[in-house]
Amino acid sequence: MSKNLVIVESPAKAKTINKYLGKDYKVLASYGHVRDLVPKEGAVDPEHGFAMKYTTIDKNAKHVDTIAKAMKQADALYLATDPDREGEAISWHLYELLKEKGALKDKPVYRVVFHEITPRAIREAMEHPRELSTPLINAQQARRALDYLVGFNLSPLLWKKIATGLSAGRVQSPALRMIVEREEEIEKFISREYWTVEADLARNGEAFPGRLHTLDGQRVKQFDIDNGERAREVEHQLARAAGMALSKSHIDAGEGESPVQSPGTVQVTQVEKKQRRRNPAAPFTTSTLQQEAARKLGFTANRTMRVAQQLYEGIDIGGGVTGLITYMRTDSVNLSQEAVADLRDTIAKRYGEDRLPKAPQVYRTKSKNAQEAHEAIRPTGAFRLPEEVRGKLSDDQFRLYELIWKRAVACQMIPALINTVAVDLACGEGNSFRATGSTIAEPGFMAVYLEGTDDRKPDVGSSERILPPLKEGDKVALERIKPEQHFTEPPPRYTEASLVRALEEYGIGRPSTYAAIISTLQQRKYVELDGKRFRPTDIGRVVNRFLTDHFDRYVDYDFTARLEDDLDAVSRGERDWVPLLEEFWQPFKDKVDEKATISREEVMQSRDLGTDPKTGKPVSVRVGRFGPFVQLGTKDDEEKPRFAGLRPGQSMDKITLEEALELFKLPRDMGETPEGEPMQVNIGRFGPYVRFGNKFVSIKDDDPYTISRERCLELVEEKKRIERERTTRDFEGSDIRILKGRYGPYITNGKKNARIPKDREPESLGLEECEELIAKAPERKGRRRTGGTGRKRSTKA
Repeated sequence: MSKNLVIVESPAKAKTINKYLGKDYKVLASYGHVRDLVPKEGAVDPEHGFAMKYTTIDKNAKHVDTIAKAMKQADALYLATDPDREGEAISWHLYELLKEKGALKDKPVYRVVFHEITPRAIREAMEHPRELSTPLINAQQARRALDYLVGFNLSPLLWKKIATGLSAGRVQSPALRMIVEREEEIEKFISREYWTVEADLARNGEAFPGRLHTLDGQRVKQFDIDNGERAREVEHQLARAAGMALSKSHIDAGEGESPVQSPGTVQVTQVEKKQRRRNPAAPFTTSTLQQEAARKLGFTANRTMRVAQQLYEGIDIGGGVTGLITYMRTDSVNLSQEAVADLRDTIAKRYGEDRLPKAPQVYRTKSKNAQEAHEAIRPTGAFRLPEEVRGKLSDDQFRLYELIWKRAVACQMIPALINTVAVDLACGEGNSFRATGSTIAEPGFMAVYLEGTDDRKPDVGSSERILPPLKEGDKVALERIKPEQHFTEPPPRYTEASLVRALEEYGIGRPSTYAAIISTLQQRKYVELDGKRFRPTDIGRVVNRFLTDHFDRYVDYDFTARLEDDLDAVSRGERDWVPLLEEFWQPFKDKVDEKATISREEVMQSRDLGTDPKTGKPVSVRVGRFGPFVQLGTKDDEEKPRFAGLRPGQSMDKITLEEALELFKLPRDMGETPEGEPMQVNIGRFGPYVRFGNKFVSIKDDDPYTISRERCLELVEEKKRIERERTTRDFEGSDIRILKGRYGPYITNGKKNARIPKDREPESLGLEECEELIAKAPERKGRRRTGGTGRKRSTKA
């Protein structure tokens, strides 16, 4: 019998740690969270000190029972859930449950944390246990209570005013606001034309580029040359000054055609040389890992964290399962002395002593709440080279491990030294071109971190652009002047990497929550990915408008960041969590009560598009239970208004009257099938379809507004062929048929399905017997709706 019971979150981790600890320890897994708030109103009671009602999570109840049973046989309990606030809360919840079950009986309870899953780290952690941290537990309870109070009060308001199934969250909503505001900024952006003037230069046969730097004694600004006519004037002015003969402007020359009849000459007036140091980046935190994995590997935040979890928990690379990286939820850039020594040893052996700085590089965490006792994300052993363990890892595991390894090794190497040169070349009085070049004098850390194809677009200074030897007074050939037209561009939409960076800069959420925030926004269909960049949906815009118009304080970036700071203060033991909740709750509750009286029409803010020229009725666009739609007519008309859903790619803010009227062309009558069945094309709740008689076939790859009659007939005939192949027996004059199904033949009348008795062959059944079996069959359950905006009822923020 094992004397000590150790609890971790993951069964994979439990198996590994069990091997490290030996026979005196039994390691079990909690399988994540064991308790949560009861999923109904009243789970948090503001009237009684924010008392919280918890219940055991159903799927993990059996694991809790297993732990309680094992605890009764053990002498001591070691709670070794993950080393973050959430892990602390899981340990506390489990401790409370075991107390309720009478499994502890004054036995000692210890809290240990494993920052890496290696024999040395496990042994050291077990030798230095501590008590459960009340401040960390209180901070997590406060966070959970806030999320519950916001979700359970704001979300029902969204259901009443907009559509069921929507949700608002304390951190999710400011993130949505960020994406919507960026989209509005893009839509309002007015592009401006500007021109640059480039030069093809050469010295002793070596060609190099330059750019117009000064004109008429003034430094050239972005919009000094803002049209083609002015660009031509400047081109000819510079050509005359340089003694260049032109047949026409470069702008007017055809592709491959040179307008230069004879080249000109410019003179070097200044050569400025500098040496620039470029320092390595700090080792990864959760946030920077998510950003780099998105940029360099194309990973989503969720994918990054999932693969990092696997690397942390351990992989069998020969000789047993070993954790390859330290804990991946951290906002610290600190490295232990042992880790630094390991990294420096690896650098010396692999890259040479000359790549080592005299003293280790020390990084300080900017986050005021980072726990320096935690470490940055790093390999547990730098000696485990990525290429040596590649064969034991999946492709995702290898790519992420390689990224982490490179970043950690590079952070302890010498800076890169880059020689830069800037050359000014006079082109007549008061005009000059500037040419720049750089050479890498000492690659330093860049030999590791920019190795291979890590960067698709090399950073400035990571690649060389060499100029020929030049000195003041040198004459340089001006072979061509090239005015180039440009237009200013709006700010780009957020990618996962840039959104994570923005959230971190604003102090919204915490790095461990970024993946969940992004997933929630997508699951709620508030945003969608367009070429790996986030675009808000119509429903996302409506929800954001409602929240910013009526709950502006609670989606304010500064307010959200201050609240995060307050929660951090609770985790450090500097604030009490109940007064913090009291400060938040009453003003928030008053605002919710005040806004309950707002009309749905005021919230929806339908957009008038104009008048239908045929009927004279108004046309508008708005959001309904199943998403955005256009409406022809009003509820006050004698005839009911007509409705049509927007097509993919259309949005409420951009759709025109003409585009809206096109949507009312459905349903389209498509004639009859050869059997005389009327055919009609329309769009239903589950997508576009062709109806023939009383049957339907889905339209998957065609546009219902343009699909031809011939294509409809093809779809109908294909559907009939499939039905014929499925049909084992038809009864003439009856709706009853015997069909082939995924699990064998069955009887159907189109409304109910009945099983065929095991002792009977389908061909032996008569109509009367089938009718009896159908009559006894249970009613078919309602089809579950998916994909709409009004189907998932959830209050989770």
